[in-house]
Amino acid sequence: MRNSIEFELYGPYALFTDPLTKMGGEKMTYNVPTYQALKGIVESIYWKPTLMMIVDEIRVMNPIKMESKGIRPIDYGGGNTLANYTYLKDVRYQVRAHFIFNLHRPDMAFDRNEHKHHNILKRSLRAGGRRDIFLGARECQGYVEPVEFGSGEGFYDDYGEIHFGTMVHGINYPDETGRNTMEVRLWEPIMKNGVIKFIRPDECTNIRTLSEMEAKAFSHSNVESADELLKKLEDGR
Repeated sequence: MRNSIEFELYGPYALFTDPLTKMGGEKMTYNVPTYQALKGIVESIYWKPTLMMIVDEIRVMNPIKMESKGIRPIDYGGGNTLANYTYLKDVRYQVRAHFIFNLHRPDMAFDRNEHKHHNILKRSLRAGGRRDIFLGARECQGYVEPVEFGSGEGFYDDYGEIHFGTMVHGINYPDETGRNTMEVRLWEPIMKNGVIKFIRPDECTNIRTLSEMEAKAFSHSNVESADELLKKLEDGR
């Protein structure tokens, strides 16, 4: 696919929180990453407001295992409280994603250099990302490296279909929709032989408005163009 990357994503623990489990202060992970979590990871590899990252599919390589831990999170009234968090353990995935230009960002038209953005994206992936990789929560450090999607043996390769019910797909932000609202998208993913193919955000029909929100303004003054950034990378600065 045009402007795509394929990478392996792995780590000892992950917490892709089901929001329904947060009401009492506990946290319970989904069985698999959400689209939004993977989009955030791709944006940690490389992000510019010029681009819109699209996650195409994920392949679950390791068996889905969970582990509960006693945690002492900070209490709203001060001090610490006690809670149980349930994490995914020993996770490994293959991910395929690509970028398109964000046409809701006419202020970033000066930075639409497809070839250079793709070169920086691939270079950033080889370096393990431009920012730290977190698997759903800050305490869950993750790692990325290039891989050929579909290579190697996965635990669920001949497993058939697994339905995960209704899950959060992701969040709509004003700069990606043109609407001055923040919205949550829901969907019902199906894993077929270890692979989940994501629908695009604009294909989601189950959407709920969360709050009003305005997009942040970008321009030459606060964004470095792909031309400038790639030249610095090539010069070793």
